[in-house]
Amino acid sequence: MKSLNRKTKEIIRVLLWIFFIIYMVALTYFLFFSERFGRVMGGEYRYNLQLFREIRRFIVYRREVGFTSFMINIVGNVVAFIPFGFILPAISPRNRKFLNIALLSFELTLSIEIMQLVLQVGTFDVDDIFMNLMGGIIGYILFAVGHRCISGFKKRF
Repeated sequence: MKSLNRKTKEIIRVLLWIFFIIYMVALTYFLFFSERFGRVMGGEYRYNLQLFREIRRFIVYRREVGFTSFMINIVGNVVAFIPFGFILPAISPRNRKFLNIALLSFELTLSIEIMQLVLQVGTFDVDDIFMNLMGGIIGYILFAVGHRCISGFKKRF
């Protein structure tokens, strides 16, 4: 019975790796190449270094910018990093600590924002860093709660 359990875990881990790779490729596309999200190389350097400035702007002017822009910029930046915070600890046991996921989420999003600035694709925005970090943390919390529930369930049976 244990070999079945071990095989099942390995299959799940492989599927999660495949999903994680697909997720990272899709994230890269949307952050650097999607014309729908204004990702056209060249142009000018655009940046926001004031925390909560763009978040506040999108909340205050949500009617003017429209529901879609509001959702993409506020909700999308958080939701986009939930899979990172959820899947990474599932596929990498050494990354099952809160601090690891928070730091890796911060490092990844900071790297993305720097690349967007250097390549002049999108805008370097500290609000994006904050919201992406929150998404990674939410993903980790979902993983931790799920992991505890499953562990508790296994102990009962």
